Amino acid sequence: MKLSPAEVVKQAQMSQVLNYAKQCKLAGLGKQVQTLCEEARQQQWTYEEFLLKLMEEEILHRKNGRYHKLLKQARLPQVKTLDQFQFQRAPFLSRAEMQELHSLSFVSEASNVLFLGGQGLGKTHLLLSLAHQACLQGYTTLFITAAQLGNQLVESQSERQLQKFLDKLRKIQVLCIDELGYVQLSAVTTQLLFQVISDRYERGSILLSSNLEFSEWTQIFHDERMTAAILDRLVHNSRIVLFKGNSFRIEESLKRKSNSSKRKEE
Repeated sequence: MKLSPAEVVKQAQMSQVLNYAKQCKLAGLGKQVQTLCEEARQQQWTYEEFLLKLMEEEILHRKNGRYHKLLKQARLPQVKTLDQFQFQRAPFLSRAEMQELHSLSFVSEASNVLFLGGQGLGKTHLLLSLAHQACLQGYTTLFITAAQLGNQLVESQSERQLQKFLDKLRKIQVLCIDELGYVQLSAVTTQLLFQVISDRYERGSILLSSNLEFSEWTQIFHDERMTAAILDRLVHNSRIVLFKGNSFRIEESLKRKSNSSKRKEE
């Protein structure tokens, strides 16, 4: 079907718009401009309304792009959200307090959040949820276990790349350290961890989970003076949340076992 002269001009103009969008690196605008042009004609938008819609699409595209980039850099083993957390199984937690924490107001204050308690009570879930929320809000984030962080520090030191790795960690706005106390650390590793914690004191937030009470942290860091120094920096200006009760995973396992036994009896 032969196009009318007006349609030929319109196609040429749209092609040029897309070319300009590419040159100006306006990928979001380029993807939606044709659809928005049609909608603008149908809805009889003003020039201002049309321009606003174009800019909104570009901003949304950039936010989504940054979110996915931050999520990749954060290295979350899996994405968890606060909505997925089963508060009915954790009566020791305040939903309101967790919602307030997820506003991430503590990040601008460079303060810390410490989750302490036994295994299987939801500490890692909420740590992952906070890390994911940080990505959504545009913060540079890293999620790592204490053992992984310790290994990377020792490896960087042996390869004479420690300062480079420490500089990289300083640029992270939200550093999430999971499972502190689950694996015994060497004296060298604890000294390096102390350096990381000291570097971030009142400069960047640390979100940390541990299965040990503060009184038991000498088991992790070996030396009482070092333990006291680490606690002094972590606890100052921090939010401490205690997790109490029986493991969710153990309870779930016992429940499955009980249900299986009942079916066999039937």
